[in-house]
Amino acid sequence: MSSTFFQTFPEKPAAAVFLSGTGTNAAKLLEVWRSGAFFGWTPRVLVTDKPETSRARALAAQYGLPLVEHDIAKFYRERGLEKIALTSERALQVREEWTGALIRLLMPYSVQFGILAGFVPLSNITCVLPCLNVHPGDLTLEEDGRRYLAGLQRLPVETALLRGHTSLRSSVIIAQAFTGGAKEMDSGPVLGISAPVPVDLAGATVDELKACQAARQGKKPAEYRGDLLMQAAERNLENLKEHGDWVVFPQTVDDFARNKFSLDPDGTLRYEGKPVKTVEYSENAAPRPVAL
Repeated sequence: MSSTFFQTFPEKPAAAVFLSGTGTNAAKLLEVWRSGAFFGWTPRVLVTDKPETSRARALAAQYGLPLVEHDIAKFYRERGLEKIALTSERALQVREEWTGALIRLLMPYSVQFGILAGFVPLSNITCVLPCLNVHPGDLTLEEDGRRYLAGLQRLPVETALLRGHTSLRSSVIIAQAFTGGAKEMDSGPVLGISAPVPVDLAGATVDELKACQAARQGKKPAEYRGDLLMQAAERNLENLKEHGDWVVFPQTVDDFARNKFSLDPDGTLRYEGKPVKTVEYSENAAPRPVAL
């Protein structure tokens, strides 16, 4: 089954919340859910691939939720692989085995959808369960048919800063299955975007950031750790998380759980039955459908 799928949920469908590290997005979702502000769904179980280092155990205890721990590093080591990667046929096979085991671990919880709240592994659980993912970039922006703010970690923010963007947005997508192609990265339907979050360069200029990028050529990441571009990206990434992720993610999850989104066979996204490009979510305003 394609991971680009929608289904009609029952009232307050159950969700699995996936996290790998600090769990700030997961914590915010659960906090907002408990407050009653957006309660169209129910958290059923927390899931982590890093049981010893993630915040999952603390959150599970705080919210009284069961926890599925599926250690990906241990899983790889037991199969003779020290590096967690997708760079070989064997590594791809192990990732599929890991995903299959994860699906089996989740079966007793009868969840209707998943929420990827800082879940690092590229996992094809999206083939059997619709999963929402939040991304630090505006994925409605394209160039030559390509989403140029796709990518992992701080890369989308660095790209936006180098292009001279004066504001940033977070996006919520339906995550797609990954088979090894770069074009699949962040390729799902964009359900929601945050309102623009102003960029803060702290006095730096775009030309200075471009000079940093040029100076990185031929170097390993550890060799340019902490340069001006990285500092600017990390500062804006944290600000975007608070004013972008934490605004758009809870609202989009809630609307998705309430069956407000649908997808036509030709790929057209609909919100409350009307065709849209996406929906913009703000802190103190009603959702604003963005016309095609």
